Amino acid sequence: MAIALQRFCINRKIAPSLSIEAFFRLVSELGLRKVELRNDLPSGKVTDELTHQQVRKLADRYQLEILTINAVYPFNRHSAEVRQLTESLLKEAQSIGAKSLVMCPLNDGTAVAPQETLAAMRELAPLFEQYGVQGLVEPLGFPQSSLRSAAQAQALIRDAQVPFKLLIDTFHHHLYPQAEEEFSQLDVAEIGLVHLSGVDDPRPREQLTDNERIMLTPQDRLMTCQQVKHLEARGYRGDYAFEPFAPQLASWREEEIRREIEQSIALIQRHCA
Repeated sequence: MAIALQRFCINRKIAPSLSIEAFFRLVSELGLRKVELRNDLPSGKVTDELTHQQVRKLADRYQLEILTINAVYPFNRHSAEVRQLTESLLKEAQSIGAKSLVMCPLNDGTAVAPQETLAAMRELAPLFEQYGVQGLVEPLGFPQSSLRSAAQAQALIRDAQVPFKLLIDTFHHHLYPQAEEEFSQLDVAEIGLVHLSGVDDPRPREQLTDNERIMLTPQDRLMTCQQVKHLEARGYRGDYAFEPFAPQLASWREEEIRREIEQSIALIQRHCA
């Protein structure tokens, strides 16, 4: 069965050279209604040079919902800096009307004990409650990541007794060798968002980086369409956000971005039909 168009979301990472208004307009013209904003684009600011009120007005004008801000990093490293960053992004999320804030674990090869990650969740949870923003924990599948497993992330959320949800990313699912066998352990009802991208690069998965992440193609090694089909079969009815990372995105013109989004949605729809 086809996936409703309103369940697709576009992450601003696909259009780093477009202004926020141009990005919003493009998404709206595609008939889509959801976007993600970021704090790691060239301006270094979630809203570039716009005020929070200006971004809210633009979202209203183009009838868009801001699903998330990406991201708090590293959420599981206890420090005053992480707490300050989290609160700053939560204030921004509240001010621009973003529903959720993405939380990414330490990814530099330093081990972080599960209990430390659990403690970090418990420490940050009251801030999310204070600002009325949903926390989305995103495991990173890289070999150097301190939290690779989606099943472990969900278990830690449960054990911490915090209202966070899981964010699954099809790229990171592919990078983590045990992801498929652990998939049945996931509580699909507690998945808050799914990130989509594709990889055509032939190198081994342990050598893949964000630079290889493009939109979907028939040659996609991540088997993202198959991953979506599995999620749908398990009863997932949440949103899917396209989040490519490759450097060439910076040179894409609006017509290229539009074509890539349309082709990627069409591939998923054919696979899930």
